[in-house]
Amino acid sequence: MLNTKKPAGIAERIYRRLKQEIFDFQLLPGDRFSENDVAVRMDASRTPVRQALYALEQEGYVEVQPRSGWQIKAVDFDYLESLYDLRIVLELEAVKRLCTRPEELQPRALQMLRQFWIDSPPLADGGAVAGYDEAFHMTLVDAAGNPEMARVHRDITEKIRIVRRLDFTQRPRVSATYHEHGLILLAVLNRQLQEAQSRLHDHIAASQKEVRQITLHMLHQARHGVIR
Repeated sequence: MLNTKKPAGIAERIYRRLKQEIFDFQLLPGDRFSENDVAVRMDASRTPVRQALYALEQEGYVEVQPRSGWQIKAVDFDYLESLYDLRIVLELEAVKRLCTRPEELQPRALQMLRQFWIDSPPLADGGAVAGYDEAFHMTLVDAAGNPEMARVHRDITEKIRIVRRLDFTQRPRVSATYHEHGLILLAVLNRQLQEAQSRLHDHIAASQKEVRQITLHMLHQARHGVIR
């Protein structure tokens, strides 16, 4: 199951902060720490820290080490590959549904995407574009009208976030994203199914290719902001 129960209250605050630190490369695969380390840093007791860490363990971000505390898990690239494959299946199906829908039933969300990505694209750095990119793809799947498909897609999006954000530390990928999103949208809005699916597939495949080239050294560089 991709979806897991999240902690509440103080534990939820710690859970969200630790997860964000993983996504922001402040905590990297192999980093070790104790529950007490986190409790001091988060100004909390060890009980909510433990609850937060168990939730992150269930989601595959951390693992407990006997007699040596906790550790950020290594990136499982085979698992990420499988998630990217599933993501492609879901998004191609979403685009198919959008392209075959009558024009008068076209979701308003598509016009909002057009205004954002084509009519008035914002100038943003890689970190911001990574978030915009996630929103673009999730909006496409949401607009297709199947809540369960959208839920699974959101779970996948979160699972691949760390490596997806690293992709956006590469400047050429930032500019390519604007261009490719615009072409995908125009094809969907014009209900050109084959064109839309082809461009969407190539767009995701380019990101997937970058993921295969990620190394632990690149993650350490990202922590110190030296990747360009």
